[in-house]
Amino acid sequence: MSFGMGTLVGVLVVAVLLRMPIGFGMLAAGIAYLVATHQDLGLVAEQVSNGLYNSYVLLAVPLFVFAANLMNAGTVSERIFDFCRILVGPMRGGLAQVDILVSVIFSGMSGSAIADAAGPGLVTIRQMLKKPEYSRGFAGAVVVASATLGPIIPPSIPMVIYALVSGTSVGALFLGGVVPGFLMAALMMLVVHWIAVRRNMPREAPVPRSEWAALAFRGALPLSMPIVLLGGIYSGAFTPTEAAAVAALHALILSTVVFRALNWRGFWAVVLESARGSAVITLILAGSFMLNYALTAEGVPQSMAQWVSGMQLSQIQFLLLVNLLFLVLGCFLDVSVLLLVFVPMLLPAATLLGVDLVHFGVLVVLNMMIGLIHPPFGMLLFVTKALTGIPIGEMMREGWPFLLMLLALLLAMTFFPQIVLWLPQTMGYGGR
Repeated sequence: MSFGMGTLVGVLVVAVLLRMPIGFGMLAAGIAYLVATHQDLGLVAEQVSNGLYNSYVLLAVPLFVFAANLMNAGTVSERIFDFCRILVGPMRGGLAQVDILVSVIFSGMSGSAIADAAGPGLVTIRQMLKKPEYSRGFAGAVVVASATLGPIIPPSIPMVIYALVSGTSVGALFLGGVVPGFLMAALMMLVVHWIAVRRNMPREAPVPRSEWAALAFRGALPLSMPIVLLGGIYSGAFTPTEAAAVAALHALILSTVVFRALNWRGFWAVVLESARGSAVITLILAGSFMLNYALTAEGVPQSMAQWVSGMQLSQIQFLLLVNLLFLVLGCFLDVSVLLLVFVPMLLPAATLLGVDLVHFGVLVVLNMMIGLIHPPFGMLLFVTKALTGIPIGEMMREGWPFLLMLLALLLAMTFFPQIVLWLPQTMGYGGR
């Protein structure tokens, strides 16, 4: 390891130990690398500016964040919840089944696991905790697990970021997440049914038929958003980046004009929250551009590709190794750091082995979603605890069946790439 690389790693480790915001830590490490290698500090501004302002696809990130916050601030979550009660409410474990179906629908609007847990998830947890048959841990575990659907079913903020670093088509990635996302939802519903039968949970009282029309009408407009977004993208009416603007406008009109659920003070709070969230992501992006510059200058991605080539791994062996790596790292590091720092290091090796980058991207995102529900980092666990007060230990004790199910699906997707690639290829997005 060179002196410059050692300096970069040392500063980054110190920043993590000091609990410095990861974006600042990565920027500090990048600057320390430039100082150690006697390079012009003006490269910081050059790398950050080029990375942020030459990437049209990045516009989608703050717009999807804004759309998700608008929907959570309005009555969208409640309307979708009421609609889903008609469909799956009478099943055993009905409220848990409703939460999974709500997450499927909300995933087609927000693209964010955190937004899913903080919006629809909070609504369903409150409803479940009113019933004695739902323990606190079970209610939290269902919400945390179903929130992982957000970045798998399109649109998806992590897939937008992956497209940025890999050069892969956003449209192909979105399509690649459709079949795995619906498989996840179906398997989660089976897990809930299994638990409900074992615990002899009573069936929920069905929604009276006289209320169906009113509840369906209340949910019709929110339900139209995934249809508008995906229909517009794949009909060619607008690009995935433009779809983020359409989502934000759609959510704004619904929350302020149609539902009248958001006044000026509430709207301003949504704007501020969206600005904060977008700023955090942008800061991490800026830091990652500096780290990627240093890693490229040191030849780390190329060395990684040569190392993998020397090991003579097959595609499956490489993907299993990547799964193991991200499952471990996902327990400690943020999704953005994994996407922006570690994925670029592995892309040359994946390309060398002929791994389809759409398949690779969806696998990586699913790995990261598993990391969100597993301690010690487990961001979704911390978000749900902060919102509801449910202890993380209780959620983990009830959440192991969902975790095992996600790991089984990850293995299936690794060995059978067509689970991911069938739909993109059918829709005309070729191999890579």
